[in-house]
Amino acid sequence: MSKAKIAVIGAGLMGHGIAQVFALAGHEVTITDALTVSLDTVKNRISTNLRDLGDDARAVERVRPIADLAEAVKGSDYVVEAVSEDLSLKQKLFAEIEQHVRPDTILASNTSVIPITAIMSGLTHRERAVGTHWWNPPYLVPLVEVIGTQWTSDHTIEWTMTLHRTAGKQPAHVKKDVPGFIGNRLQHALWREAVSLVEHGICDAETVDTVIKAAFGRRLAVLGPLENADLVGTDLTLAIHKTVLPDIESRPGPSPYLEKLVADGKLGFKTGEGFRRWSHEDQAALRAQVLAHLKKAREND
Repeated sequence: MSKAKIAVIGAGLMGHGIAQVFALAGHEVTITDALTVSLDTVKNRISTNLRDLGDDARAVERVRPIADLAEAVKGSDYVVEAVSEDLSLKQKLFAEIEQHVRPDTILASNTSVIPITAIMSGLTHRERAVGTHWWNPPYLVPLVEVIGTQWTSDHTIEWTMTLHRTAGKQPAHVKKDVPGFIGNRLQHALWREAVSLVEHGICDAETVDTVIKAAFGRRLAVLGPLENADLVGTDLTLAIHKTVLPDIESRPGPSPYLEKLVADGKLGFKTGEGFRRWSHEDQAALRAQVLAHLKKAREND
């Protein structure tokens, strides 16, 4: 793909990482944010990441912070919004963005769970609107889910997939716009059962995490669940499902156990206790462990 002019809306945790990826791929990137402090520090944060990863530090020179939204998106081929998970905010932003870009500029919303249809329904040119779900941190996790709506054109999907593929990402096409897309639906199905096991006294939270990390979690990076089902045989998979599925948590709403944790102010790392207690040292150690693992995986890709 020839070099594109890309605008990133939001210079926070996700936005600065997305800008970093595209700049490293050689694209010219403008970035804007309503918070002055985020915009003022974005190039320093990108530079730190590039040095830490051993990537080309000159890539940051292709990132241009601009305070004014209209100026930031003007002349862009592709605009990606990466603000907080707030539907009304996203809708308001895209209504404004559409006034300042070409009719063929592709507009993307980076969101974890909000349906793209809800975000983009008010646009005049809905055929050029798409969802992209990057995973955190954007410069270490390869997957980007590309979500189309009933209005999204084939050209928009193909162009967006190619843009991300040539930037070194692994795009996955989500063909129907559903809450949570693919990755978060799978992840939270696992989380629902994990919470249920603790709620019903089958084991404690630490044991849940240990079982996952020391068992099937070891092979998930190279053996997906449907590959595994084919490996052991669909007949065996069916037999297991007949026994296990009727007993697996299937409530449509959140766990009362989880709701009580939140009501009691046990918010995890934020307060030092959630499903487990977390000292500052424990938090730092786990963050460092995750980061080191993702860096090693990146090196082996």
